[in-house]
Amino acid sequence: MVSFPDDLLRAVDAEARRRGTTRSGLLRELADEALSKKSAARARRMAEIDRLRGPAKRRGGGVAELVKAHRP
Repeated sequence: MVSFPDDLLRAVDAEARRRGTTRSGLLRELADEALSKKSAARARRMAEIDRLRGPAKRRGGGVAELVKAHRP
């Protein structure tokens, strides 16, 4: 169960109707899209750190410090 303010729920329902889907279907699609974008952004950032410093050679090895130093 998820709670939304009435105005947001009306907007979700209107968008679901516009797309020809259900409220649940729309929310599932939007959640999947948002999580996929976040995962892709994380992978890009990890690749960027690898380019800057080279990939980690072994477990540990200061990886936490490297991530903290390059965290936006």
